[in-house]
Amino acid sequence: MNCCYFTFYQSKEMKTISKREFIKKSAYCIGGVFCMKLFNDAEMGENNQLWKWSREAIFYSVTPRGVKCGICPNECTLRPGETSICHNRVNYNNKLYTIAYGDPCAVHIDPIEKKPLLHFLPQTRAFSIATAGCNFACLNCQNWDISQTSPKETRNEDLMPEKVVEECLKNNCASIAYTYAEPVSFYEYVYDTAKLAHAKNIRNVFISNGYINDEPLNKLAPYLDAANINLKSFSNAIYLKLNAGTLQPVLNTLKTLKAHKVWLEITNLIVPSWTDDFEMIRQMCEWLVANGFAEYPLHFIRFFPMYKLTQLPITPISALLRAREIAEKAGCKYVYVGNVPETGTENTFCPKCKKLLVERKGYALLTMNIVKGKCKFCGYGINGVWS
Repeated sequence: MNCCYFTFYQSKEMKTISKREFIKKSAYCIGGVFCMKLFNDAEMGENNQLWKWSREAIFYSVTPRGVKCGICPNECTLRPGETSICHNRVNYNNKLYTIAYGDPCAVHIDPIEKKPLLHFLPQTRAFSIATAGCNFACLNCQNWDISQTSPKETRNEDLMPEKVVEECLKNNCASIAYTYAEPVSFYEYVYDTAKLAHAKNIRNVFISNGYINDEPLNKLAPYLDAANINLKSFSNAIYLKLNAGTLQPVLNTLKTLKAHKVWLEITNLIVPSWTDDFEMIRQMCEWLVANGFAEYPLHFIRFFPMYKLTQLPITPISALLRAREIAEKAGCKYVYVGNVPETGTENTFCPKCKKLLVERKGYALLTMNIVKGKCKFCGYGINGVWS
């Protein structure tokens, strides 16, 4: 309205004009305001939602309250201009768009053992990508600087699915890993890349919290070859307070991936005063065995003070070894302890003859006594994908 003020006022004194002049000048003013609004709307569309990396989401529905995302159990309902909990889905003109497509903030080549995946293509390399965003808000997040922000706030690379596959092949990587942040939150990018990779005989690896709805998971699973699912705890209350999620959808994900014959390994981070309840760990391990996961590796990981839990101590090695003992007693056949290489608890032993099959040091493999998927000594089948 400043344009109107300076049109009609001079030196703080009102200027007398005719009715015709008033209408004419008012029209100019209204036109200027309208043009300014068009400029602002165009700027908002370009900079806030529909930028270069925007794609319409696959799973959503339109409701009277806004668009409802169907990717994960959060099922965010967004009004125009609002952004999802995972920081990378927006309602633009009553359609849901992902802004995490072809714009990874992390691109690395990793040993597959780093994921961790110890029974899947050992000593191969994974082309690892991540965009910003996550559908959880874990107090202990190691990658909070990318998981708890939007792709608009990170330094990104321009890497569309075709280019990911091309770079994977060029760098002689056996797989593409969707990792670091949460791949459920950049689902469309994962899905399109995985389809292209699958057609080129590149394996796809999903490193995830497992918090995803059944329909999108069933659509993606045929293109996945392996997954490491972070089973945060076996308590719904802890999931809510520590991670801002719930337990049952993660258990459903494990069952669904197993049904699709995706190779599975499961990680459990032992956070002092949060997830170091040994009775809860026992219940978790008994559930895994009862539901057919006894021969899938279980990794207990050491916690280091991070993000919003810097006041906590590092997980005692004794707690990790106790958790391993409980898991083995429950019937889990391949139990590993991560982040404590001095204990030798990342080695693989034959469940039948108990001999050392795979000796590891860090990400290096020192000894391999698995031949064609079987123990070299007694012939027992060792569950995994070895070639």
